[in-house]
Amino acid sequence: MKVFVGTLVHSTGEIFMQVRQAALGVQGEKIIFVEDAAKLNELKEKHNFPVSSIVNLTSSQFLMPGLVDSHVHASQFPNIGLHMDLPLLEWLEKYTFPTERSFSDLKVAQEVYPRVVDRMLRNGTTTASYFATVHLAATKVLAATAAAKGQRALVGKVNMLMNCPENYREESVEESLRETEEFISYTKSLKSPLVQPIVTPRFAITCPENQMRALGDLASKHKCRIQSHLCESKAEIEMVKKLFPEFPSYTHLYHAMGLLTDKAIMAHCVWLDDEELQLLAEKRAGVSHCPNSNLNILSGHCNVKRLLQHDVKVGLGTDCSAGYSPSVLDAMRRALHVSCSVGMEHTKDHVLTPAEAFHLATLGGAQVVSMDDCIGNFVVGKEFDAILVDVEAPDSPLDIYEQASI
Repeated sequence: MKVFVGTLVHSTGEIFMQVRQAALGVQGEKIIFVEDAAKLNELKEKHNFPVSSIVNLTSSQFLMPGLVDSHVHASQFPNIGLHMDLPLLEWLEKYTFPTERSFSDLKVAQEVYPRVVDRMLRNGTTTASYFATVHLAATKVLAATAAAKGQRALVGKVNMLMNCPENYREESVEESLRETEEFISYTKSLKSPLVQPIVTPRFAITCPENQMRALGDLASKHKCRIQSHLCESKAEIEMVKKLFPEFPSYTHLYHAMGLLTDKAIMAHCVWLDDEELQLLAEKRAGVSHCPNSNLNILSGHCNVKRLLQHDVKVGLGTDCSAGYSPSVLDAMRRALHVSCSVGMEHTKDHVLTPAEAFHLATLGGAQVVSMDDCIGNFVVGKEFDAILVDVEAPDSPLDIYEQASI
């Protein structure tokens, strides 16, 4: 057993950011108690742990839940900070698809993916939902890497058949399904409690109707999560309307294909109309808000308060490499900035608070990836998925002054 005594910061759901002085007991991977620090002696008697089990945090340290990145493209990390001069569809064609295509060479995956997972962990991201590429072998490398390095990860082999380069697409619906099912089996064979497969149709523009419907069935068969992009830019929405005119909206299309479930992660959702928003809420699908990306490639300002007011699950995504930072802390900052812009366009009740941004990065993200039963905050019975923050660590970017309280 380990018993951590000091400042804990987490979201309870009702309280977006709770700060308390507590004693937290961990047995194996599970939290077995969270009590006021003043009860330490009582807890010692009750649970019979030695003094050597106690870890006393300093006054400059606190524990918080690990950060959750609910939308990130692992294969795009070589492009981070580069090629940000075009809107979404042109950006994909000119820069992103060629980079992802390079993962047909397994050596590229073996070089890039370990660096991706290391970078994410260094930024405090203990849980990530990854898009890989269409390449089965390379995607297996990402899953195995996350498992070996101890990161909790959802890993998806990308599915796409149309409106993408001839030399970067799957050959058929049959191949798409066969390789996706093989990847699901491979990921389960790793027997990692941390790494799981996620069915990943890139988005409606690149997936014909029969492929989307079959992937929805496959996810249902294997009880898998689903991830895709939804209503990211106006140009994207217009193209979906032209490709699938028989459906009332982009969101209704996904629903008809069996892709809008309570285990679905829909990235962006900047331009939802009221009916789409209601459908998302009804189906309990989650939204990954990616503000850095939405600003960089001119997608728009997502009104997160509107989503939350309709009881939609919302978390944060870095969306690297359209987002230039792999840090969820950056995503928190950008979410606040975007909400301020939305507030200036509308009214101040559209503005997120710092506490709400903290919630989105932790418990909110856990809800979006459908893992809030085991991670996201400090609750008895959940796993101890946490990071230790020390604001006075060597080379800390913060200066803490005497008058500052925790």
